[in-house]
Amino acid sequence: MTWGIIATWKMSLAGVTKAAELLANGRPSGDAVESAIEDVEDNPQFNTVGYGGLPNAEGAVELDASFMNGDTLSIGSVASMTDIAHPIAVARSLSHEQLNNFLSGGGANNYAQRHGFAVKTMLTPETQTYWGKQVRKNATRHDVINTHDSVGVVSLDYRGRLHTGSSTSGIFMKAKGRLGDAPLPGAGFYCDNHIAGVTTTGLGEDLMKGMLPFKITQLIADGLTPQEACDKAVYPFIDDLYHRSGHIGAVSVVAMDKNGEWGVATNVDFTFVVATDSLKPTTFLAKRAAGNTTTIEEAGI
Repeated sequence: MTWGIIATWKMSLAGVTKAAELLANGRPSGDAVESAIEDVEDNPQFNTVGYGGLPNAEGAVELDASFMNGDTLSIGSVASMTDIAHPIAVARSLSHEQLNNFLSGGGANNYAQRHGFAVKTMLTPETQTYWGKQVRKNATRHDVINTHDSVGVVSLDYRGRLHTGSSTSGIFMKAKGRLGDAPLPGAGFYCDNHIAGVTTTGLGEDLMKGMLPFKITQLIADGLTPQEACDKAVYPFIDDLYHRSGHIGAVSVVAMDKNGEWGVATNVDFTFVVATDSLKPTTFLAKRAAGNTTTIEEAGI
């Protein structure tokens, strides 16, 4: 049995490198997912996830995260949580509960604090200053700044266990309580040991309309490769939604199947990171190509 891990955006490279070492040493894929995402959550250079994430319209950093176990199909999600260092760890803990697997706002915070998860002020001086400038600049406007690069991870271990996870602070200047795709099963992630794991990144308001992770998983179950499934699900959806509404935000997906084969699809210049037992952690660049296909090349980063 092989092992592998795939994650959204070049910001995940350091985390994937750490997670790959765990997988190579026989650690469970759930540990790898959590480790990779926590690395991004801790890094204030990445202003769409965790510490240093850009705040909502009221100046608060609201955090969403999800975790799914492909063996049991257990899910844990948090939404609009504040000042907890590692939302992914809370989501993973919730996946072990029989009930109350998806908590939001004060309920998510209460759970995290009762279970001893680290409390941390997630708004940095830099992001607070930036928020203040934006408030003054847009005092009479309600523009949403297009920042929505969640970190999403799919991991496979030597025992054939698949897990997915995601974490985000959402779009800058979002309304209080706004949710995107990241914590929503089927829309932001899906995982089944018998088939594959899939996670998304992009504009949640559009990704929620596609249910792409679940669709891609089913296409792989029907015999398509992960790349074929990503292409077949994503590009017709993008074109159809644009035809219906006249606009569409960023949409990107990553997938890995039970054999460690992977695929991606996107409508932007999309970086992602892959590591397997035969591939060192490598950053790739994906773009949409002709004929509803995807071009992929090493990013050279």
